[in-house]
Amino acid sequence: MTRSLRVDAVLIQAVIAGALSFAHLHDLAAAAGQDGWKAWAYPISVDLLLVAAWRRLRNDGPSRLAWCWFVVALVASLGANVATAGFLDLDNPPALLRLGIAGWPALAFLGGTLLAHAQNTDSNPAPVPPAPAPDSAEETVVEPEAVPAVEDAPALPAATPAPEPPTVQVPAALVDHARKVAADHEARTGTRIDTDTLRARLGVPAPMADAIAAQLA
Repeated sequence: MTRSLRVDAVLIQAVIAGALSFAHLHDLAAAAGQDGWKAWAYPISVDLLLVAAWRRLRNDGPSRLAWCWFVVALVASLGANVATAGFLDLDNPPALLRLGIAGWPALAFLGGTLLAHAQNTDSNPAPVPPAPAPDSAEETVVEPEAVPAVEDAPALPAATPAPEPPTVQVPAALVDHARKVAADHEARTGTRIDTDTLRARLGVPAPMADAIAAQLA
């Protein structure tokens, strides 16, 4: 019920506003020297151009062309409403008003023709549908290529054994000194001297201590 009343009120308001604008356009055209049926044709031309531009905006989306002619028709309608409210002397209309009224038919014809036949270049282009997938029955089966046989690789040479560490040459004087140290250690402790103790007493590296211990055995 509320929705029906709201829609009816909107329609009544639209009819009233349209009738007043129509009358103002008629009076302005008549004041500019367009008498008879010509004075009635001007408001029809302005309103039709306004409706055509709005329909183009609603159906095809926003575009510079539709907005341009919508603004032109709206300015013509609003200008007539303002001019007939006492801002202009309609008994002695200015020459610029006469010029505008006289040139309106050609301007409205141009706008209507462009709105009816021009393509909307501002809207997004329609997406291109993707190419259909090939039929599974027509797909080419690619067989794997035969892998060539790998030739026997040449036998690798046998691993060379690691070279034996060089024999440590121990001076004879050092060996004699080591014998004295070993004899002293055995006399004090009652046990044979071990390699680590011998190395510590003589202050020699481990390989040389091993070589001296081998000679003392």
